[in-house]
Amino acid sequence: MKMTSRRVHSHPDQKEKRDYSRQIHFLNRYSLIFHALLSCLLVIIIEICSRRSVIGAFKFLGAHTFAFFFDALIIYATLTIVYLFRRRMLMRIIISSIWLLLGIINGCVLSQRVTPFGYTDIKCISDLLTMTNTQYFTKTQEICVVILLSALTIFLIIFSIKGPKFQGKAHKVRAVCLCIGMCILMSGATTLAQNSNWMASYFSNIAQGYSDYGFVYGFSSSVMNRGMSKPDDYSKDTIKAIEERVANVREDNASYTVADSKELISDSANPDAQQPNIICVLLESFMDPTEINFLELSEDPIPNFRALCDNYTSGYLTVPVVGAGTANSEFEVLTGMNLRFFGTGEYPYKTILKKTNCESIASDLSMLGYGTHVVHNNGGNFYSRANAFSQFGFDTFTSKELMNIQEYTPLGSWPTDDILIDETEKALDSTPDQSDFVYTITVQGHGNYPSEKVIQNPEIKVSGAETEEKNNQWEYYVNEIHEVDKFIANLTDMLSKRDEKTILVLFGDHLPTMGLTDEDVKSGDIFKTQYATWNNFGMEQKDADLTAYQMLAYTMEQAGIYEGTIFTYHQAGQYDTEDEQYQKGLENLQYDLLYGERYCYDGIDIYPATDLQMGIDKTYIYNYRENADGSLSIYGTGFTNWSRIYVNDEKMSTTFVSDRQVVLSPEDTESLEDGDILKVCQVGSSSTIFRTTENAMAYDKPFVGQTELE
Repeated sequence: MKMTSRRVHSHPDQKEKRDYSRQIHFLNRYSLIFHALLSCLLVIIIEICSRRSVIGAFKFLGAHTFAFFFDALIIYATLTIVYLFRRRMLMRIIISSIWLLLGIINGCVLSQRVTPFGYTDIKCISDLLTMTNTQYFTKTQEICVVILLSALTIFLIIFSIKGPKFQGKAHKVRAVCLCIGMCILMSGATTLAQNSNWMASYFSNIAQGYSDYGFVYGFSSSVMNRGMSKPDDYSKDTIKAIEERVANVREDNASYTVADSKELISDSANPDAQQPNIICVLLESFMDPTEINFLELSEDPIPNFRALCDNYTSGYLTVPVVGAGTANSEFEVLTGMNLRFFGTGEYPYKTILKKTNCESIASDLSMLGYGTHVVHNNGGNFYSRANAFSQFGFDTFTSKELMNIQEYTPLGSWPTDDILIDETEKALDSTPDQSDFVYTITVQGHGNYPSEKVIQNPEIKVSGAETEEKNNQWEYYVNEIHEVDKFIANLTDMLSKRDEKTILVLFGDHLPTMGLTDEDVKSGDIFKTQYATWNNFGMEQKDADLTAYQMLAYTMEQAGIYEGTIFTYHQAGQYDTEDEQYQKGLENLQYDLLYGERYCYDGIDIYPATDLQMGIDKTYIYNYRENADGSLSIYGTGFTNWSRIYVNDEKMSTTFVSDRQVVLSPEDTESLEDGDILKVCQVGSSSTIFRTTENAMAYDKPFVGQTELE
């Protein structure tokens, strides 16, 4: 009998599955090698996104090879996490996507500002979402981000269901040991690289640091290096030695002290005995346009600021940020502290000040009997300012939610600054028997600066930029700064009419986001802005170039005021930023006040946070009236665009009519019942209630009140 053999043919699907399994097995077997290649590829892509240039990314590889591979090592370390899971491919995609997303965000951020994206910026996302149609975040960008994140989420969900799962034996102990080993390796490698000066431990210029060492290392530094490290020589004896030196300066020089502050306040009949009001004004994105080497201007855009520079104390001001980061310049000015001692790209407003009070110019001057106020025509929650100003010890904060703002810049993005004059005067008038410190923050100079022509007949004509679009941007910016200069003139005019000794300090928080380099500006440093002062009692002009953290100490010294831990330290140190001992002492004091044992205060909390009052004016409800369309008009005082009607503590849809009238929608009016409690609140972002009418009213249908206030 003849036997015949049969050949069994595999089904094509089975063959494909075997090939696929072999590929997966091959990738798993040599996954550590593939992780290394993937890490290098990711660094290249991230640098292309961050630098917005393929050539720039490869130039980084050639010029900073060690930094490139160190960045790759950081990503490689994060990829070892995949061995803790069976769905390793999914985890690789997630980790890679996170790094790529961060690189893309950094590229977008650097297209709008000079300072790169850091960890603390993540804490500001809620702030940026409140600023649509501005330089930071347009409505279109918001929609694109939502679409991209949604698409990525859907893809990851599908891949988690359909994607491959590791089929081999799971060596969990080995995987955990690998992850721990990589952490130890990264820690040792970072210490060695920093001690050998191959990688920097601190970026004096964050933008340059990211450029030299890559986004991955820069961003990782901003994650790991937060807060302040304890100085090597920090101790009670060190702090007390510093305090003794400062105390001698205070005793030898002070014209005003806590001991005689009450006597000065009570002697209102003698103007010479009064402590001077101090008005400090942050000028958003302000600079002298004539300082830009390539610009040609039809006339001087800032004659009033220039006149102050010519006749009163002024100079260059070194600030910690460029193009954005107002809160960090503000922090240095108000506290006298140096941002260089904090982590890379940190915003103290978003970190340490969330939970810790901090001595500032406000708390120091309060010890001398000053009333302390903030005035700002932007949101009270932006940069967590309401919280920060409470931690600083301010008495009041008038944000935009408490202002009846009617005028905006040509793009409609920002309020004009004229309203701040009346609000500043209102703050001064609120304490008739006290001297005052008022910190006023402007916004009119803020971007966006449009590339198309918006102002058809500008007062100042601008040329000299490389393209027509750039000329349009500069023309818009210069003309807005020209309007800010008029604000300066009106502010000094208002102050000069008051029969009170007054010092005015004005400073630019950072240069505008216009891609400037050191070579483009006459100062040779894009971290330098300018400050100018004014006074009405004959203070001697003493021009000086300062840092932001020295400016108010210098101003107080000229006025004979020696008060405060940090500010008197600067006065004793004579403002020498190059003196190593001066900087070491400042670092110790900052650490002691914010993170240490507060040896300066003998461990006593002498500068507690204040119960910050939002706004100066009280608001009231007088009556209400039902309208023909079924809506309800509520009449009172102090209403603004941010007024919202609350019924039984529930926020309702509200229409602002004027500072004396707001309207409840017909739908909400129809649902009202007798006895419902009506009140009007001033509401900020995240539905924060900043202030509520002093009184509430019980609804009584069909009550008809008067339509005109008596």
